[in-house]
Amino acid sequence: MCLAAEHRAQSVNLKPARCVMDLRTPHGVNLTVLLSNSVSPLPFLSVSAVKFEDCQHSREVGFVSNDPNFSVRPDGTVYAEQEVANLSEPVQFMVTARGLHDLHIWETTVKLALAGHPHPSALTKVTKEDEFRNTKTQSSSANGLRRQKRDWVIPPINVPENSRGPFPHMLVRIRSDQDKDVGIRYSITGAGADQPPSGIYNIDPISGNMFVTQPLDREERASFHLRAHAVDMNGNQVENPIDLYIYVIDMNDNRPEFQNQVYNGSVAEGSKPGSSVMQVTATDSDDSTTANGMVRYRILSQTPHSPIPNMFTINSETGDIVTVAAGLDREKVSQYTIIVQATDMEGNLNFGLSNTATALISITDINDNPPELTVRTFSGEVPENKVNVVVTNLTVVDRDQPHSPNWNAVYRIVSGDPSGHFTIRTNPITNEGMLTVVKPVDFEMNRAFMLTVVVSNQAHLASGIQSSLQSTAGVTISVQDVNEPPVFPVNPKTIRFEEGVPAGTTLTVFAAQDPDHFIHQTVRYSKLSDPANWLKINRTNGQITTMALLDRESMYVKNNVYEATFLAFDNGSPQASGTGTLQIYLIDVNDNAPVLIPREAQVCERARPNSRINITASDADADPNVGPFVFELPSFPASVRRNWTISRLSGDYAQLRLRIPYLEAAVYEIPIIVSDSGNPPLSNRSVIRVKVCPCDDNGDCSATGAVAAAGLGTGAIIAILICIIILLSMVLLFVVWMKRREKERQAKPLLIDPEDDVRDNILKYDEEGGGEEDQDYDLSQLQQPESLDHIVNKPAGVRRVDERPVIAESQYPVRPSLPHPGDIGDFINDGLRAADNDPTAPPYDSLLVFDYEGSGSTAGSVSSLNSISSGDQDYDYLNDWGPRFKKLADLYGGGDDD
Repeated sequence: MCLAAEHRAQSVNLKPARCVMDLRTPHGVNLTVLLSNSVSPLPFLSVSAVKFEDCQHSREVGFVSNDPNFSVRPDGTVYAEQEVANLSEPVQFMVTARGLHDLHIWETTVKLALAGHPHPSALTKVTKEDEFRNTKTQSSSANGLRRQKRDWVIPPINVPENSRGPFPHMLVRIRSDQDKDVGIRYSITGAGADQPPSGIYNIDPISGNMFVTQPLDREERASFHLRAHAVDMNGNQVENPIDLYIYVIDMNDNRPEFQNQVYNGSVAEGSKPGSSVMQVTATDSDDSTTANGMVRYRILSQTPHSPIPNMFTINSETGDIVTVAAGLDREKVSQYTIIVQATDMEGNLNFGLSNTATALISITDINDNPPELTVRTFSGEVPENKVNVVVTNLTVVDRDQPHSPNWNAVYRIVSGDPSGHFTIRTNPITNEGMLTVVKPVDFEMNRAFMLTVVVSNQAHLASGIQSSLQSTAGVTISVQDVNEPPVFPVNPKTIRFEEGVPAGTTLTVFAAQDPDHFIHQTVRYSKLSDPANWLKINRTNGQITTMALLDRESMYVKNNVYEATFLAFDNGSPQASGTGTLQIYLIDVNDNAPVLIPREAQVCERARPNSRINITASDADADPNVGPFVFELPSFPASVRRNWTISRLSGDYAQLRLRIPYLEAAVYEIPIIVSDSGNPPLSNRSVIRVKVCPCDDNGDCSATGAVAAAGLGTGAIIAILICIIILLSMVLLFVVWMKRREKERQAKPLLIDPEDDVRDNILKYDEEGGGEEDQDYDLSQLQQPESLDHIVNKPAGVRRVDERPVIAESQYPVRPSLPHPGDIGDFINDGLRAADNDPTAPPYDSLLVFDYEGSGSTAGSVSSLNSISSGDQDYDYLNDWGPRFKKLADLYGGGDDD
């Protein structure tokens, strides 16, 4: 039994009528390739041979295998590229034969299996009916004959993409030779049939015809692998499945696509022909192994056409753009626009598809244009003694790229300024040279300057470019004369003098000079700073004279130097002035006697090792008018040398100690004569107060001894104690007197002390009237009127402040007839709070305190009040009202006087 298939060849220009291709062994028998299972074949082992049979035997054909493990030589020999000993399943690959001089293509399939396995059948030749049938062969051996079944292999099916139909379109017919005996049902499986993308292929289960149902797109899927099945009516497999390989034949249906629509490239100006510029790339989705996907490039246009229309060319295969001719000049053309076309079909404009892109080529700058000064001579002027002043601006022209090293100008002064008065700074924005004064110029020295200036670029000129003559120019600078201040030739000026020179002594002449030699001006002088006010200066000639003694030991002298400043000014317009400093170095003379330190000391009354006084001598003078000093005790009074002795420890120090073993405690004034080493020496008699006191075991002066040493005897101490007792007695008597007076004041029948009576304050205003014109008083204004109608009838908002408010008066709390002593404080506080919040409560004004009391008064008479006084009434409860009512309780409750 066998499964066969009728195949319709789809190869390009395939002529299956007579041109066939067989895969045969070297002996010409149809191939059944068996690989040894015990010996691993070496690489490049020949397996079989592909024989090409054609009606035109002279046609040259090339063979290609789609399996990298196997290759085909030009003579048709198939060989293995690597070891295939581990081949466990049959291997199938396709061999394509292609005409070398035309587009004819033939294809067949080779199937290989290991020896010992069911070996595949050889590829039968394609007959003119394109029908594959089962061929059964016999192989003989020493043991007899054996029949072996071989499987059919269907060559790949080629289907062109984008077919216009009609659909469904039949591709191949599959049939089994058992279809005459039993009913056969055919089916196909795989991607494109029952797997996604499903529905592209189907098969008639009865006839075995396989169809494609829609146009194919190679760019979406280039091949399909299906399997055909044959079963009986019960679903039993009657044939082994057949592998179907369907290849989609590419059609030129895709244009080349550039990776970028706009490409940017650059090339330096002045580049030689053949210089690389940039590369453009286009891809084609069609098969790159065929002409459909082979892209070629060409330049359609160039803008601008300067200096020639074809300044660039492009490699047709790689897309590299290079220069063709010289003459690129950025200053003339800074950018070129190139339209590039990409065409498939190997650039065939008749059949290929095309697309375009834009290439922008920027011409980069090189320093091929030297800077050129706009004029050959520049001029300017500058006032003397001024710095950082711009004299003139040097303008320059440079055609290179602005604000680049090729454009930035660098200026240099090559002659005319040996002293370095000027420099040139470059303005980064305008590229101008700013000629600036950096060192003051003097009109009296130079009235004008003639400079030579050279300009160049920050970057070096390109090779072969010569510097222009216009890069050099002359600059004429005029110096303007200004009134300069007088200048002291020596500043500061130092002179030396001994201290103590008398007033009126001429020290020096401190004169200034006027730099303006071409203008006759007068210089005058004045004193600017003289801390001790020792000096004066002659206004006309600058002579310095003393006004007081110069004292080196003064606080205004620092490091033996006294410093004063003076002002010199001319009569120019405007007036100019200069200052000068005079430093007087004062030479020391021996004019200060030495002094002793300390002025007071303390020793024990009994001579001890520590009963010594260290003395230091100091002198305000300087060496050699200071130490070493001479210390000695005077011969008078005699007790000084009898009780004390002095010895010098060093040049500045001496030691005073007791000569006798005991000296009574007291305060002693000991004179000491100290002399310096001056020539002649100066002496000073200094007195030291020494306290001699009894000391404890540690040698410290005791407290009693300190008092005795202070010169206070027993009588003085007793007198001090008596004074203290008398003072304390006087204080005690004063306190008793004040207490008694306080009691007498409390005994008076007044609630308020007359000294505390605020009514007396009115007597303190002892002011006289303004005269008789103030004696005519209208007393009726002080009377309170009988009626308040004039107040009620007044317009709202108009009222005198001393008038009683016409509103309802507040109700004050009523005091109970017999208040509890503890409630009196609350009652008073409530009344005070109500009065503070009552606008009708008096006083409305201070005048109403002394209201009119004559006839017509609205106030009732107080004569109706009866005074109830009983001698036996108990006022002791007043003592419970607190300290505020203490005086009242003393008067009515019975005090200490009762």
